Amino acid sequence: MRKSAKEDKKNKDDRKIKDSPEKLSEKIEPGEKSEIETTDTVEESELNSVKEQLAAEKDRLLRLSAEFENYKKRKQREIDEFKKFANETIFRQMLPVVDNLERAIASAEKDSDEGALLEGVKMIHRDILKLLEMFSVKVVKAGNEPFDPNFHQAVTRLETDEFPENTVTAVLQNGYLLHDRLIRPAMVVVSKRIENEKTIEN
Repeated sequence: MRKSAKEDKKNKDDRKIKDSPEKLSEKIEPGEKSEIETTDTVEESELNSVKEQLAAEKDRLLRLSAEFENYKKRKQREIDEFKKFANETIFRQMLPVVDNLERAIASAEKDSDEGALLEGVKMIHRDILKLLEMFSVKVVKAGNEPFDPNFHQAVTRLETDEFPENTVTAVLQNGYLLHDRLIRPAMVVVSKRIENEKTIEN
């Protein structure tokens, strides 16, 4: 026997009531979470985890970027330092030529007839010194200067009362600086007090 249309409608309404959100929530025991709530919690936890990973990765990249910038600056300083002193060996090899010219000038000046040769040698000497100065090579100050072991090398000591003690009385060979770096010390004679004066004072 077939059900009437009225009974079919009543059964459908009953099923809707049973499946409504209110009825579904009544089926969940107190303290239990619905499947939807559990899914939302898991997704939120995963999202927070991803955010933490992204923050950590960003921090790592920032550190790497800072380290790379420091590395570039350090390398640039090393390159600049290398360029600054790259010609040091060349200048070292040129210095003996300057020494020979200086000795020739000193020898010729002892003779009464200097002549054109001496003037020519002096001119060459001046030109070489100018060339060195163009590349920031400078003569170390030594004559009549207080002895400085950082720039002077004492060959001998001379007892004298004409100079204060530990003063450079003569320069046997010039020293040279490349920028602010010593490439050769000046070979000098250094004064010391006369022994007799020390004895009298004592």
